[in-house]
Amino acid sequence: MSTDSQWLATDSQWLATMPEVYDKCLAPALFAPFAAQLAASVATLAPGRVLELAAGTGALTAELVRVLPDAEITATDLNPAMVSWAAARIPGPTWSQADAQRLDLPDGGFDLVVCQFGVMFFPDKPAAFAEAARVLAPGATLLFTVWDAVEASDFPAALVDSLAAVLPGDLPDFVVRVPHGYGDPVRITADLHTGGLVVDSIERVVLRGRSTAQALAEGFCLGTPLRFALQERGELEGLTRSLREEMITRLGDGPVEGDLAAYLVSAHKPS
Repeated sequence: MSTDSQWLATDSQWLATMPEVYDKCLAPALFAPFAAQLAASVATLAPGRVLELAAGTGALTAELVRVLPDAEITATDLNPAMVSWAAARIPGPTWSQADAQRLDLPDGGFDLVVCQFGVMFFPDKPAAFAEAARVLAPGATLLFTVWDAVEASDFPAALVDSLAAVLPGDLPDFVVRVPHGYGDPVRITADLHTGGLVVDSIERVVLRGRSTAQALAEGFCLGTPLRFALQERGELEGLTRSLREEMITRLGDGPVEGDLAAYLVSAHKPS
């Protein structure tokens, strides 16, 4: 079974620990800077009905609530554990479990569909874009962010280098292949077109993240699907400790800042 399939199939482990670690260790470092920027872009559109896909633990959702106090926000995620975690901490939106490729929502019901760093996980991206087009009102907008290649972002690049040092010849490829595997504007444009949407802009954005090597190592190893690949290769606690030491070697022991590179994509449904 692939690492991605294991992640989706191992609900009990996700339910027990992963959302909390993800939210504590990775959301402030990786997602908070882009959440503020994406929410600012959303605010300029002043949508009344907003659908968020792959909301995770709600880094963007909280910003949407802040900038759109009067909007009707529906926040969704495929994983029920993520929905439960976020719904308990971010009141206001309607929270529900949903597959972005098969939305149980009415046609034309939203003025905006937004997704922060979730599109990369959709197995059939054109199908997800077609669903976004279906639930959007004519002329309405889809906004989303995706990571650039892994070497363009300091924190995940340090992780990949650390993995290569700890597991030479048996490098887990999840981080490179999935979260950082869709940073191609040509492919994104083609997939959006197949899904029936018109691309307005694809802007490369570089922001600064702040964290510690210890928090990043714990977040990636225990709060993402990487944990299942590590468990296939050895004892999780020991590998996490080794990766933490390698990350400290590369980033330093203490607070650290790094560049994070992503693409901000805007597309619309034809009128």
